[in-house]
Amino acid sequence: MSRPLIVIPARLASTRLPNKPLALLGGKPMIVHVWQCAVEADIGDVIVACCGPEIADVVKNAGGNAVITDPSHPSGTDRIKEALQDRLISDDTIIVNLQGDLPTISKAALRAVLAPLENSAVDIGTLAAPMTALDQIENPNIVKVAIAFETPDMGRALYFSRAPIPYGSGTFYHHIGIYAYRGSAFKRYVSLKPSPLEKTESLEQLRALEDGMRIDVKMISEAPHTVDTQKDLDSVIRFLGSKQ
Repeated sequence: MSRPLIVIPARLASTRLPNKPLALLGGKPMIVHVWQCAVEADIGDVIVACCGPEIADVVKNAGGNAVITDPSHPSGTDRIKEALQDRLISDDTIIVNLQGDLPTISKAALRAVLAPLENSAVDIGTLAAPMTALDQIENPNIVKVAIAFETPDMGRALYFSRAPIPYGSGTFYHHIGIYAYRGSAFKRYVSLKPSPLEKTESLEQLRALEDGMRIDVKMISEAPHTVDTQKDLDSVIRFLGSKQ
């Protein structure tokens, strides 16, 4: 099997935080932080699939590989599809979709997302971490996942939602925006039209579940910082400052 290919989709037109990939963290654009995390994981080649030269230039100046794609793509996976259109993707190629708003993602987490694909029945692997803070559980910007566990640290995703799921007391799980697709699953996924639940929740992974694809979730101990808003950005700036 060939080494996985990590693709980081990035666009400037975020409604909650415009120009998010270029936001400076310690003097360095966020997209460069994410690209460096992916390179340091050393699991495969890394490509940034971006919407224009503004992002491409900062990635290339940092020594990375960037592909400019149509800025009108409705989802990150559609952007990845275009970025890979000239590459031969075999059914057993592993494509890792790493969202560009995870500037503190660890090497261990990037490697862990491959674990679910050790089961040949799994189409897509992803990550989650337990959470207990009520403000996170009720925050619609933090995606939750309901999991049918098969081992203590891995199980099948039953549903993803911006609402607290499942209902009742117990542990809630913070879904982390990284996916490992088999080549066959990626080609199947990008052939599908956006699904009703995907549109309702604004969560593209529901397109795969609605089509009957299997997504398994590997648990990690703690979710990395996700940047969706200015408040999130300020929090990450403080976090990185404390690490210096």
